[in-house]
Amino acid sequence: MSASYKRILLKLSGEILAGSEKFGLDYASVSDVCGEIAQVAGAGIEVAMVVGGGNYIRGAQAVDHGMDRVQADQMGMLATVINALALQTALEGLGRPTRVQTAIEMRAIAEPFITRRAVRHLEKGRIVIFAAGTGSPFFSTDTAAALRASEINADCLLKATKVDGIYDSDPEKNSDAKFLPRVSFAEARQKRLKIMDAAAFSLCEDNKMPIVVFNVRRPGNIAGILLRDERIGSVVS
Repeated sequence: MSASYKRILLKLSGEILAGSEKFGLDYASVSDVCGEIAQVAGAGIEVAMVVGGGNYIRGAQAVDHGMDRVQADQMGMLATVINALALQTALEGLGRPTRVQTAIEMRAIAEPFITRRAVRHLEKGRIVIFAAGTGSPFFSTDTAAALRASEINADCLLKATKVDGIYDSDPEKNSDAKFLPRVSFAEARQKRLKIMDAAAFSLCEDNKMPIVVFNVRRPGNIAGILLRDERIGSVVS
């Protein structure tokens, strides 16, 4: 087990769960991700998660089409709950006890977010999935991830992406983009690297929360980072 990280928060985008489907859930992708999460949790690492909802609705796009921003963001929060329940079902099917906590109360299907209860679940070996973002509009699920990671005193925030880490420019648009294995918060800010939105990035910086950005679509990367101390992805610290 990694000596560096005993308790982590994994940020998953809805896009990752959509896989090749591009909309909704690709159950093979959900199963693949949950298989690796179950593996690291089974090894004794305390795992919390924040999941996005972009595979169902993106608030910014809804606003572009004339929808009220507050309602668009609320719809996005509800989408994250669908994803959280899908992850919970898959993880429990693999034998890992899991709890979903939501920032908007919906007691019939999930617990309300309570920091001490979340920490107790983690201490008992349960995976905790935080859904419904921060519960407030105008804040991204990246910000929710930074906030929850700070609240539960995680050792690290793992940001799962579809690229291998941080580059000095968009590697999908620039074939000469330079890979950056390690950067400081100050350097990332100076170079205007798009790692997380400004609010999320500032939260991590203020709380000295290291961020690991990695490609979750490469099988074994989660276990490689957490169980084998492999140098995978990029680290902001």
